[in-house]
Amino acid sequence: MDVIDGLKTAAAAEGDQKRVRVMEGALKVFLAYGFNRTTMDDIARAAELSRPAVYLIFRNKTDIYRAIARCVVTQIVERARYSLTMEATLLERLDHMVETALFNMVKDIEESPHGAELLDIRNKLAGDIFDEWRGHMLIALKAAFAEEATRNGVDLAARGISPLILAETLLDALEGMKPRLSDPHSHLAAAKGAVRVLVAALRP
Repeated sequence: MDVIDGLKTAAAAEGDQKRVRVMEGALKVFLAYGFNRTTMDDIARAAELSRPAVYLIFRNKTDIYRAIARCVVTQIVERARYSLTMEATLLERLDHMVETALFNMVKDIEESPHGAELLDIRNKLAGDIFDEWRGHMLIALKAAFAEEATRNGVDLAARGISPLILAETLLDALEGMKPRLSDPHSHLAAAKGAVRVLVAALRP
């Protein structure tokens, strides 16, 4: 599972193997049972630790959810930055970013029986973390769009747009598609369509 691998990579950097075990185990039971039905006992069993041992690391399951969210979004941002600095056309870089950073990292969650619940509660439990994520993504995308406009000699201001507007439009479009396109493959195709519309705005 891509999201589990990403979680391991980000969490392992913290150097606390028990913490990593708890987060990995918690994500698996969240995906299997949903956040609301999961208990700290479930998480402890999945992590192969005692319940008191889990409480020494995390205060509650909301604390665990937030830690998982931070690790996942950190991996998404790192993958996005890598994609946007590849030696390729902007279209190819954005396609790579959308597929590897935004879709592959969350498709296991979206396709799980309780994925919708886990994503629905993210703003309630970890809204600040996702606000930070959006900020980092906007900075990376804004730089990529600005660089492309300069390379092509395009005066975006004369067209009434800016690199930031393009970055915000892309993220808003990707988020806005979700309620309409429940199938991940259709969502990915639509996302790549949005990318092509925005790249067209940067052509001379």
